[in-house]
Amino acid sequence: MAEVLSSRRVVVLGAGVAGLLAASVLARELGQVTLVERDRLGRGCTPRKGVPQARHAHLLLGSGARAVEDLLPGTLNALLAGGARSIGMPDQILTLTPQGWMPRFAQVQFLIGCSRTFLENTLRDRVLRDARITLVENADVIGLTGDARRIGGALVRDRSTGETAPVEADFVVDATGASSDVPHWLEALGLAADEDIVDSGVGYATRLYRPCPQLREFPAICIQPDPNGAGHGGVLLPIEGGRWMVSVAGMRGYHPPADNAGYVEFAGKLRHSLIGELLASAKPLGGVRGFRTPPNRRRRFERVPHWPEGFVVLGDAVATYNPLYGHGMSVAALQAVALRETLRAHGDHAGLARRVQRAVVRTVEDAWTLASEQDTRYERTIGPKPGLLKKVGSRYAEQVGKAAAVRPEVTAALLDAYTLNTPLSSLLRPRTALAVLLRPRYQPDNAPPLTRPELASLRLASPRVLGADTGMNPTGRERKPDG
Repeated sequence: MAEVLSSRRVVVLGAGVAGLLAASVLARELGQVTLVERDRLGRGCTPRKGVPQARHAHLLLGSGARAVEDLLPGTLNALLAGGARSIGMPDQILTLTPQGWMPRFAQVQFLIGCSRTFLENTLRDRVLRDARITLVENADVIGLTGDARRIGGALVRDRSTGETAPVEADFVVDATGASSDVPHWLEALGLAADEDIVDSGVGYATRLYRPCPQLREFPAICIQPDPNGAGHGGVLLPIEGGRWMVSVAGMRGYHPPADNAGYVEFAGKLRHSLIGELLASAKPLGGVRGFRTPPNRRRRFERVPHWPEGFVVLGDAVATYNPLYGHGMSVAALQAVALRETLRAHGDHAGLARRVQRAVVRTVEDAWTLASEQDTRYERTIGPKPGLLKKVGSRYAEQVGKAAAVRPEVTAALLDAYTLNTPLSSLLRPRTALAVLLRPRYQPDNAPPLTRPELASLRLASPRVLGADTGMNPTGRERKPDG
């Protein structure tokens, strides 16, 4: 089958994570690939103009990291050699859920801590080594060619000269992100896709820091918002260059300030003061950057009755998620794997594009459910109200969170599902469900589960430590019996 596919012409629109990985797959499986990108792509650490969200914390979860390594062997070693951090879960991250601090024990999952710009630069360097891939920079995609039965290429306009020209192709992939014009392109062909929107109105503020020497190995921190509270959250992520990327966020009506003093005050008033305490001893690297994220949006391309041949949509152009949950880049990587497997299984036959689009949908499902259903719990979220079935599911999810704060076996199961390594339905397996529904023997910790060396380092670096755990190491922590 590879011989049949190897002479195809391909255009990939967008050179972000989704587009780069798709181009790599398609060069191997189909043939020559033209990769079209609106920005000029430099080699520095400055985020490209078209991705302002790159200045804020991004996560490559274990499932996404494994998918990237499967598609581009050696990429994880390149990331780590360049300073990215492999962060074990739950042993190397302090996580405060709405139900309490997660226990820490030996790694069951992991995530990669690095800036999005560093990740994209690393991917681009490796992808463009393939001589079958040609990069066209500084070019806008203004439409598709072909008709409702088959897409035949894309109309591309040079941003410097304004000249427009068609780029013909047998297979076109739109990976232009959340701002994609694909709904308008399809409408022009007489095709329309429904979309679901859940808008929590989340806003971010981020700053880079240099930790003091005593805290360079301090674990990552994730303080999740509480739907029953003000909707504030924050993450401290160790990244390349020995830096911390610290993003704080708030739902609609509770956005963090983008000025230095307001940002520091906001960080100190999260559900726990730990991030604020750490910032007091760290050196700021530049100013605060604010950002208002788009809503959770899912375009239902799989429901279009007659999907055109030769056209596939990937990445944020299909679905965007509240970045608080950190799923976007991992889903993009899983979609590239789904693209490869569908091409290999079905070859260049009628209906290939529709098969790929449906495979893409399956990679979206759990991330969409996690983000949209959690966000509907916030009072000011705009979107459809949950029905009875979703309310029952939300109630069970809350019980899972409570159990995960005191039962390590549930913590492990939840991390497997959250990192998209197992389906959400795995949380309903009898053994997990029984552990969720049993009355816990202990109350969740009220203080972060720091080890004694971590606590000593924190006190040495920041004498004003407030509320830090003075108890035992997590492997032998004394707990208060429930009730």
